Amino acid sequence: MMAKSCWECNTNKGNRIGGNCPDCNNQGVSVKRLTVEHLVTENCRNAVVGDQYKICMNEDCDVVYFDVDSGTRFLRDQVKVPIWFKKDANPKYACYCSKVTEEQVIEAVVKHGAKTIQEVNALTGAMKNSNCKENNPLGICCHKIVQEAIDKGLRSGTLPSTE
Repeated sequence: MMAKSCWECNTNKGNRIGGNCPDCNNQGVSVKRLTVEHLVTENCRNAVVGDQYKICMNEDCDVVYFDVDSGTRFLRDQVKVPIWFKKDANPKYACYCSKVTEEQVIEAVVKHGAKTIQEVNALTGAMKNSNCKENNPLGICCHKIVQEAIDKGLRSGTLPSTE
């Protein structure tokens, strides 16, 4: 049985616009239902009913997943992991399967001279435990996210501040 509060706060059928986020109207990126089922909190799992899920890539928007057909949506606090590209994600994972953060990747670059995915993986353990369809919020391999963190470390040459 679906938790009433979960359904009420996640359904917004009057504000659906194709593949756009029901809150910010940004174009969503397709995500498989399997990913959504694994990443929403236990009390919201029964609300995962549709098959046309999208993820809102707007860093300021609280919506993470939304279903184009049903209007169901899941907010940041209804997802078990922080979404790396959302503002104030903590920790900011580069690799969800191995729980390697962007900061650890940048540290491998800045402190240990890693320049490639292979070098970073050897130092951090990133991409060793691959189950991306269930663990990564996009449901895809984290290679691109790890590479972006490497590039960030190479550009900055300094470790991120831990404010």
